[in-house]
Amino acid sequence: MRTDEKEQTVNVKSNKSSENKQEPRMPNIKVFTGSSHPDIAKKIADRLGIDLGRATTKKFSNKETNVEIGESVRGEDVYIVQSGCGEINDNLMELLIMINACKIASASRVTAVIPCFPYSRQDKKEKSRAPITAKLLANLISVSGADHVITIDLHASQIQGFFNIPVDNLYAEPAITKWIKDNIPEWKSSVMVSPDAGGVKRMTSIADNLDIDFAIIHKERQKSSEEDSTVLVGDVRNRTAIMVDDLADTCDTIVKGAEKLRESGANKIYAILTHGVLAGNAIDKINNSCLEALVVTNTIPQDKHMKQCPKLQTVDISVMLAEAIRRTHYAESVSYLFSNVPY
Repeated sequence: MRTDEKEQTVNVKSNKSSENKQEPRMPNIKVFTGSSHPDIAKKIADRLGIDLGRATTKKFSNKETNVEIGESVRGEDVYIVQSGCGEINDNLMELLIMINACKIASASRVTAVIPCFPYSRQDKKEKSRAPITAKLLANLISVSGADHVITIDLHASQIQGFFNIPVDNLYAEPAITKWIKDNIPEWKSSVMVSPDAGGVKRMTSIADNLDIDFAIIHKERQKSSEEDSTVLVGDVRNRTAIMVDDLADTCDTIVKGAEKLRESGANKIYAILTHGVLAGNAIDKINNSCLEALVVTNTIPQDKHMKQCPKLQTVDISVMLAEAIRRTHYAESVSYLFSNVPY
């Protein structure tokens, strides 16, 4: 065979091999939802312009949880939305099973999107022999196969350090700031208030962004035979007071804080929270309180509560979660979301 024929043969083979080589496919975003909060998952999927992934969850007669992923996730970028609310332990087990099901089905990455992180208040040992349950939960999520976690306003930021996988702790602060500007006409002359010492950092951050004054409600511990007393540090007389906190469960702290602000001469009193658990008789307390409005984000479903409480309003943060998912998928920074609400 002549040299030019050999070269031609080699070229033909190289062309064929290059044709057989395909560019690596970009994984698709797959969003699945658990049973705890399908409404926010649907809003996230709509914002991303995709359909929710097909998955069915059910319980056997012995109350074991069964999960079936109804479509292929091989090589895909999977996001599982499950909030820490309702039947928390059942929903948590459902999340772990869904993560593991997608992982062993060869998903390229599995991200747990947990708008309200459960057990976040059990982040340290309060007394001897007490568990650090938030650390245990971090281990469970990691071992189940999650590669990444997205959440909002952890009760304690150090919980991020409990994980050995990346954690994006988004802030509801930009959405709260926007709500204040849009819904409180006199916000420029209002006062931000923290109902306890633990929420001072969050409150002062919002006050600085709005460039307004702030105050703190301090609880003084008395002798065992006497009730605790509260002291307001700051001036709210003849002004609108806006209390902010990360979570309200029984609403005792919020209601007592509102009473203290009313005694101190505040004209209107608002309470704005990230996670509205509103357990027990919290709704009755809010209805009978001097609050103008209780505003919570939709990290936890509030439809039932809103029917029972005309003072309750919600702020939609699904746009923030959807944008965080989009930026994570395309390997973009999520820092923008720490101080801005996506449009």
